[in-house]
Order: sequence, then structure tokens, then C-alpha cells
Amino acid sequence: MAELIRIYEENPNPKAIEKVVEVLRRGGLVIYPTDTVYGLGCDITNSRALERLARIKGEKVEKANWSFICADLSNLSDYARQIDTPTFKILKRALPGPYTFILPGSNQLPRDFKKKKTVGIRVPDNRIAQALVRALGNPIVSTSIRDEDDVLEYTTDPELIHEKWGNLVDVVIDGGYGDNVASTVIDLSGQEPVVIREGKGDLSIL
Repeated sequence: MAELIRIYEENPNPKAIEKVVEVLRRGGLVIYPTDTVYGLGCDITNSRALERLARIKGEKVEKANWSFICADLSNLSDYARQIDTPTFKILKRALPGPYTFILPGSNQLPRDFKKKKTVGIRVPDNRIAQALVRALGNPIVSTSIRDEDDVLEYTTDPELIHEKWGNLVDVVIDGGYGDNVASTVIDLSGQEPVVIREGKGDLSIL
């Protein structure tokens, strides 16, 4: 059963963060809070972990539309290419925040993502998520944990999440109740921004 680790967003405990990062480095899967719904993620550079994530989601690594969770925009050119000034202005206005931006993939993508033409970049406005990525030193590949429940698409209570997912992952972070509205997804890979999914993020940033 996965370990349930309580971390407070106002002041994430560095020791607790490091403990979770060690699990990520070893190829573990972690459920963690974001500024929207809880995410399920692993180290972007760990092929074994990516395979595990794909199995749980019933997907293939190369076909999956997962997000790359970044701490800020400083390493963006490692994962996305050709970011022009108007695009960068949108990113600066919106991030950190509840958005996923689809951008053209760069040539420097990690091995498992080399064939991807586009990538989904996310910088959540959540100190726990940001602390994890900073301590890890590279993005976390992430997907939302969806529910089969028709009424509530996303489970928001970390203890219920632990109960439900505990046998599939290595750590569940209890960062308090999550939101049940997913991020707004905007495709910036073409000439004009295209809204793919309207979620928590306000469209006035476009």
C-alpha cells in the first residue's frame, strides 16, 4: 500500500519533499496536489516509471497525452521549440496557473517522447507541485486521476484517493482537499490559440 504523506502547501516540509523525490528517482509513481485536480505523475527521465504510468492508464507511452509539470518557464526551450513573442506573453500572463499549454515539441525531448510533435506544458500555482519539480531537477510527467463516478469526475479527498489508488502507486501526498475542475487546455502550436478544453483557467489571458 502506498505511503500517505501529509504536506502543507503554505510551507512544504523540505524533508517530506525530498522523501517523495527519492521515490520518483527510483521510478516510483506519486499522486500529488496541483492548483486544480490531484495528479498522478513520475520522473520524465525514467522509462520504467513511464511504462507503469501507461499501464495504469491503459495507454502507450508514445501515444499518451500527458502533461509535463514544470516549476517555472526557465527550462521551456528543453521541451518546446519556436516560442515566439506573442506565445511567450500568453505563457507569462497565465503561469503559474490552472492551464495546460500545447506547444511544438523540441528536438531535445527525453528519449521516450522523441516522436512527439507537441507537448503539454503545465506550471501549477501550487507550492507542493513546484517544490517537487525543483527538488527533482526535471519535469514530472503527469495525468489527472479521473473517477468512474458520473457525478464527480475527480476525487478531491486525499484519503479517499489513497484508499482507491494506494495499491497502484508508491506515495499519495495529502496536500488538503483538491479541486474538482481540471485545467484549461489551450493549443498554442498553430498560428492562433485554440481552446481545447475550458476548465478552471480564465480565457481572458488570450
